[in-house]
Amino acid sequence: MQHKVVITGMGMVTCLATGVAANWEAVTAGRSGIGPITLFDASRFATRIAGEVKADFDPVGHVSQKELRRMDRFQQFALVAAGEAMQESGLTWPPEHPYRWGVVLGSGMGGLETIENAVASCISKGPRSIHPLVIPKAVINLGAAMLSIKYGFKGPNMGIVNACTSGTSAIGEAFRFVREGRADVVLTGGSEAVVTKLSVSAFNALRALSTRNDEPEKASRPFDRDRDGFVISEGAGILVLESEEHAIQRGAEIHGVIAGYGATDDAYHFVMPDPDGEGAYWAMRYALEDAAVDPSLIEYINAHGTSTDLNDKMETLAIKKLFNRAAQKVSISSTKSMTGHMIGAAGAVEAIFSVMALKTGVIPPTINLDNPDPECDLDYTPNKAASREVRWALSNSFAFGGQNASLVLQRHG
Repeated sequence: MQHKVVITGMGMVTCLATGVAANWEAVTAGRSGIGPITLFDASRFATRIAGEVKADFDPVGHVSQKELRRMDRFQQFALVAAGEAMQESGLTWPPEHPYRWGVVLGSGMGGLETIENAVASCISKGPRSIHPLVIPKAVINLGAAMLSIKYGFKGPNMGIVNACTSGTSAIGEAFRFVREGRADVVLTGGSEAVVTKLSVSAFNALRALSTRNDEPEKASRPFDRDRDGFVISEGAGILVLESEEHAIQRGAEIHGVIAGYGATDDAYHFVMPDPDGEGAYWAMRYALEDAAVDPSLIEYINAHGTSTDLNDKMETLAIKKLFNRAAQKVSISSTKSMTGHMIGAAGAVEAIFSVMALKTGVIPPTINLDNPDPECDLDYTPNKAASREVRWALSNSFAFGGQNASLVLQRHG
């Protein structure tokens, strides 16, 4: 028996704000959260801008000071976003049937800051200087484990590592657990803290990052002819997924439905996407087939839209291939134009934005789309939010290694 999978809680931490409501207000207003890097001295770096989580982020109240010292930044983001999602869901914990409640959390790089600091300490001070909790703070599965420990969820527990598709892949796997009846409730999403010296310098070495340092708020410009790379960011997005019958039985408010999930790989190149967009096309197609939904029903796509030359062209081509002439009728936006690219957290945050579009009928804009790339000629909602009824949405994530993942989301009711 397959179960309908619904969303009953959502939480978010980004460079725009902490909390879903504040983030939604910011993206629909077209505000950028990108600014100068303050987490380290970036004066010698080619890229000196990023999407850093703002001062309103306060993990105190979600975890004790003692616990905070044991956590990497990516784990803190996950706990705060999960706290909002759990509170909104109305669930009480520990659960009556803990082995029916699980956690699936994605992250592309996990505790990268912890690793960097440990390596520097080991080189400068020797091996005896290493803190005994470096490994628990660094490894990706401990993000999911800490959520399970906090809430007493003893069911399926996974840390998903799939680069920039990690958040979307995590939601997709959680969706399968609930739909197949292997769990009643799953806490899922993605968390990332990659605004670090190593990460920024490594992406600079790949020439992947924007160097528009003097205009940080204009640096992320998906589908624009003048784009020069993505803007790296940090944050988390967490959702509570439940079977519909479980949610109805306890009288929960339902925000939306996860209806389908598709995943593929380009098998083309370790960092470049397949320029023909075949892998992206099939991920979207599989997600729609999984949901038993015709492409003509999709009104909104939250695009991966990183603001890199090859990715933006590839995604445009894949959408055209899937929707044919109807592609011009679909409202599309890249919220990365405002949040930057949160790597493993991006897909989870963007899935939440897609749910909000379903709930409100507001299409967030793609800001900085001033000179559209002639090869990116779809309706990307340039610079200003739009209004339309949205019943079905698609959220895309693509990654280094050729990973592709898509979610089909449906308005509830």
